[in-house]
Amino acid sequence: MGKLSSIGSELCQSCSVIIIAGTIDFKDNETRELAVQRSRPLQESTRLNEPGCEVYYFGADPCVDNRIQVYELWVDEQSLDAHFRHANYHGMLELIQELGLVAADTAKFRCDLTEPVYDESFTPRADFFTSQDAR
Repeated sequence: MGKLSSIGSELCQSCSVIIIAGTIDFKDNETRELAVQRSRPLQESTRLNEPGCEVYYFGADPCVDNRIQVYELWVDEQSLDAHFRHANYHGMLELIQELGLVAADTAKFRCDLTEPVYDESFTPRADFFTSQDAR
């Protein structure tokens, strides 16, 4: 089982994890690349120093030159709330504002069940095949 599958199995069976997904657009590719480069220390610090952060990723979109893809995974609301008050979060906001945000579209999702995408025969499955609660 991969890291995300094991994270999900450990986290999502008894509580609701929070996934943040979205995009941030800058004026051009050069600005986007600068944002990715300059945000690396903040991303690393968030991952290493903020309890409850399992994934914190702001990376270049390979299909849209000026876009960053955002993906975060938090163990609970308390850890996400603490992040919103943390210097790393405020540093990221300052960096994005400094570089000139053109557009952003982000959302949070509460997830209470996680399973692997592939079953034991490496067949991709859309259904939640291992869950006793599967419908």
